[in-house]
Amino acid sequence: MKPRVDWVLFGASAGLIVAVCIPMALAPDRSSAIVGDVYTWIATHVGLLYQWMVLVSTAVLAVVALRKVGGRRLGGDDAEKEFSDVSWVSMLFCAGIGAGIMYWATIEWAFYLDQPPFGAEPGSAEAEEWAATYGIFHWGLSAWCLYCLPTVAIAYPYYQRKIPYLRLSTALTGLFGDDIANRPLGRIVDFIFIVALVGGTGTSLGLATPMLAACIAALFGIEQTIWLEYAVVLAAVLLFAYSVFRGLNKGIKILSDVNMTVAGAFALFVLFTGPTLFALKHGTNSLGLMVQDFIRLNTWTDPVLQTNFVEDWSIFYWAWWLAYGPYMGIFVTRISRGRTLRELILGMVGFGTFGCALFYITLGNTAMWMDLEGVVAARELVADGNADQAIAAVIGALDWQPLPLIAFILVTFIFVTTTYDSASYAIAASATRQLEVGQNPARWHRVFWAFALAVLPIALMFLGGLEAIKSSVLVVSLPLLAIGVAMIVSLFRSLRE
Repeated sequence: MKPRVDWVLFGASAGLIVAVCIPMALAPDRSSAIVGDVYTWIATHVGLLYQWMVLVSTAVLAVVALRKVGGRRLGGDDAEKEFSDVSWVSMLFCAGIGAGIMYWATIEWAFYLDQPPFGAEPGSAEAEEWAATYGIFHWGLSAWCLYCLPTVAIAYPYYQRKIPYLRLSTALTGLFGDDIANRPLGRIVDFIFIVALVGGTGTSLGLATPMLAACIAALFGIEQTIWLEYAVVLAAVLLFAYSVFRGLNKGIKILSDVNMTVAGAFALFVLFTGPTLFALKHGTNSLGLMVQDFIRLNTWTDPVLQTNFVEDWSIFYWAWWLAYGPYMGIFVTRISRGRTLRELILGMVGFGTFGCALFYITLGNTAMWMDLEGVVAARELVADGNADQAIAAVIGALDWQPLPLIAFILVTFIFVTTTYDSASYAIAASATRQLEVGQNPARWHRVFWAFALAVLPIALMFLGGLEAIKSSVLVVSLPLLAIGVAMIVSLFRSLRE
């Protein structure tokens, strides 16, 4: 049967995007204040639930991977892998991190060095160590567990029970029955997923756009204007619309393979042409700190000093990964036929954590060294609210210019593309009535969502500032906490059958 659009879900989702973004554009100051107030309330009163979700997700995945059920092959014992291991890792990594890794790996340390965790003195040696460590933690094992849990919960019933719906509601079939996707509850769950994904991807493009504009301005020696940022958004949208139109094998797969090669080469270039020993020493030290204090990092709630570090950073990150989690679940499910549950879990968590750590160890530590040595005043720029300028200055200070700037822009553009075409695919799959194994949503449907996903980032650019972007993702991810609990119960019921 040819895949048909679920017009109820399609119309409701598209309508909500328009209804939310128009007020943001027309009344940015008021909208920013409201979103900020909601963020503060959620982070203060509900933030602990996000930390618990991280712990539970990690424990559940460990149980599944280590038990006998981890050897079950998606699609049956004779199912063959559709994609090679290299392409599979490339696609899931590029889809999962997007341009965010280029942004945060470069300047996240600057926030922590001036406002360190655990009551450390700002700018001290202890603050420097934690500044080099916390980014790796936020983009490490805990984050990828929030990605992997929905993937396992969706993939198992989709392949083993042959559920013909590639949606978030597919993860709840063990609890509510195989026809959950066609019932009101399933429609609500899938609607929440689309809204959360639009908010999550809006955050990514909202951060990447000014960064790309700043780097392009530095490359060509022109002024960074709002029109340049709009041009960046348009170019990105056209690129990932074309990619998603081409499909998995001719679009997403090829771009992901290329970008993994270019991004890896760029990270190694930064390592060996920059302060190599400084980066490797800090990187080794950071990995040791993270392993040694892994439980502490995951359970620290800052109950005594109440510096808001946890609310401002860890809760924001867990909300971001939670908002992206169902999308990763849908997309990685589609590309994972023929793999065992154990391969799926260890591959996602292991390669995802390693890849993100590579960027923080190379790019992040190089940027920190530049600031400490007075090469680039990165911390000062970040403190003044010009993080995008700080990133452009760091990349512009690397050797062999203009090659590093060109490579950085290229890698970031492709990361944006691979994330958004994967997200467009996931939303189109959710708004399709039936999607059997091996089928894809209609091309026009995927392209529509590629353009629709750009609406929120443009609205967030009207609001301006990092805080508005961070606030939006926490607000949209809240309902996914309850869905996550139901998903875990449903998964264990399905595994017992």
